[in-house]
This record gives sequence, structure tokens and C-alpha cells, in this order.
Amino acid sequence: MDHNLKPTILVTCGDPAGIGPEVVIASWVRTTVHGRARLRVVADPDTMAGTLARVPGMPALPLDVVPADDDRPSAPGRLLVVAAPGERGRVVPGVESAAGGAAAVAALATAWTLLAPVDGPPHAAALVTGPLHKGALHAAGHDVPGHTEWLARACGLPDDAASMSLWLPPGPGTTGDGIAVVHATLHESLVTALARLSTARITAAGLRLAPLLVALLGRRPRLAFAALNPHGGEGGLFGDEERRLIAPAVAALVAAGCDATGPWPADTLFQRAAAGLCDGVVALYHDQGHIPIKLLGMHRAVNITLGLPVVRTSVAHGTAFDIVGTGRADPSSMVAAIAAAVRLVEAGWRGGVSRAAEDVGAQLM
Repeated sequence: MDHNLKPTILVTCGDPAGIGPEVVIASWVRTTVHGRARLRVVADPDTMAGTLARVPGMPALPLDVVPADDDRPSAPGRLLVVAAPGERGRVVPGVESAAGGAAAVAALATAWTLLAPVDGPPHAAALVTGPLHKGALHAAGHDVPGHTEWLARACGLPDDAASMSLWLPPGPGTTGDGIAVVHATLHESLVTALARLSTARITAAGLRLAPLLVALLGRRPRLAFAALNPHGGEGGLFGDEERRLIAPAVAALVAAGCDATGPWPADTLFQRAAAGLCDGVVALYHDQGHIPIKLLGMHRAVNITLGLPVVRTSVAHGTAFDIVGTGRADPSSMVAAIAAAVRLVEAGWRGGVSRAAEDVGAQLM
């Protein structure tokens, strides 16, 4: 990649049977980053052309199929697509299918070869993904729960090398510079997640979140750790995980030079975050972090993968099969995901790969 050029940002649609193609096209027109980056959609061109023609409210965009190394700038008035294998005729809009899952992975794999080629320099600086459907993935024979784990495996790493985070940019319902939440566990049952909790996992999540917030905020962030049990365990009456697992993780972050506090009762912690009293929250399982962020601003939230040597952002919503083709899909999360990817590339952030605590401390001090 010629580093004298603006960075290339790849965008995939996720499952083409969902609203991914619609929000990608709408975001292409609405995003303000074309002047700072070159956008490329990695998708089946027929799928994108069909969406432009079929869905009410889609812009009248010409579509160009371009090679991976094409260096032309992107602009709101022309959709640039790098072709990925498609499933035309087999993917029915709004219907879960193995064909949709297969097409989603085919586009993701194509984007990955451009982002992290086996030989030669990368053709892109970041990846932005649309929503996947877990059932369609499994029907297509893929055992990954989602993008996060797929990318970890593509890097030759175990699933838990990556952390899932949500970034909520400033907006209605919040005060301050935005809120980021990282999860100590991934896409798994609650019983499995709780059994896998450990001080090491909680510490790793915090150490991955801190550099992300440095890149997003341009300053030393304030981190808060959520408790696991009601009322923070009530001094051990409702469980001892706060003392046994979480408090040592908080101490490790403080020793690394981070501004970290907790564990805080989860039922009031996100109210504090919304009031601007902290910048980042370490949550212990999926819904503990996802529910409050989506209540505060689902349509502007961004999913950011931590712990891998790549920049990957995504929408924070699902495939929404029930509204496919109606023109009601909201592209705000995709617009925010594209903006976050460009911002992280410009800040030199590379996925928040785990490093020694003292190195993190040196960066944050």
C-alpha cells in the first residue's frame, strides 16, 4: 500500500439477506470521511446493484467494480466495489439461509486477503463489517459465533485473544466525550462466560480498552470495572467474585499506570458513565455491557475488536430480517463505524494487541 495515499477502508455487508447492503449504501452517501480515506465495499456486485434497484429510498448511485489495488479516491456519488464471491439467486432478502451465511464469510475472507495478505504489503488499513446472522453462519458450516472469533482464528490466535468492545460516540443521553465498554468474555452462554471469568481475563480486557480510549480521546482515560453480583456482592453476602477476581484486576491496571476504579455495582455504573464520570467500562459478560449501551444509543454505537493486530469496527445491530427491503434500515451505526475506523487509523492504533503492563503504563502516563 502506498502510504502517500489516503488509507483504504474496506467495508463488508455481513449477511447479504439482511439490512447490511442497505446500510452500507446509505452510509456511503452520508459519511464525511471520503476526504480523509478511500472507501471500498467488498461484496458481490450483483447484490449491491440489486439493492440499489430494489429498496425504496436508495440513492441513484452508479456502481464501479474496481480491482483491489485501484488507487482512485472515493466519493459519495459513485459506489466502488471490490468483487467477492456471491450467491445470487440463492440468497432471498429477509430470509435466513446457508447461502447468506456462505456469502457473508466469502466477502469477509476476500477482505481479509486484502487487509493481511500472505505476501506483499496490505491493500487496506482497516475493516468495517455489517451484521452477521449466527444461524446462517452455522447453516453454512462455519462454527464461529461471529466476526470477532473469525478474525482471531484468521490471525492464528485462539478466540479469547480478542475482546469485544462497544464505542458510543458523544450524543443525546450522554455527557462527556463518549463511552467505551469492553467485555471480559465473548459470544457464549452466560453459564460458560461466568465459568471462564478470571482475574487474567478481566485484566487483559482492561489493558486492551485503555489504548483504544487513548486513540479515540487523545488523553488518559478513566476506566471503571463492573461488579458481577447485585450491589457489588454486598461485602461477600452475594458472592465473592468482586474481592477474589475483579479487585485484583483493578489493582493490576492501577499498577500499569491506568486511572482505574471499581468494582462498581453494575446497576448504577452505566448511569455514572452516561454522566461523563468515566470514559470506559470493563463489563464481565455480553449483556452486562451491551444492554445499557444500546439503551443509551443503539443506532450510533460501534463494535470495535480489541486484541488483534488489525483495525476492525462494525455496526452494533443485527441483520433485521423483518425490515429488509422496506427502506427503514437506519445507517447511523454504520456511519459511526466507518468514522471510528478512520479515526483509529489516523491515530496509529493497531487493534490494541496485548502487551506488558508496564508498556501500557508508559503509554498512558
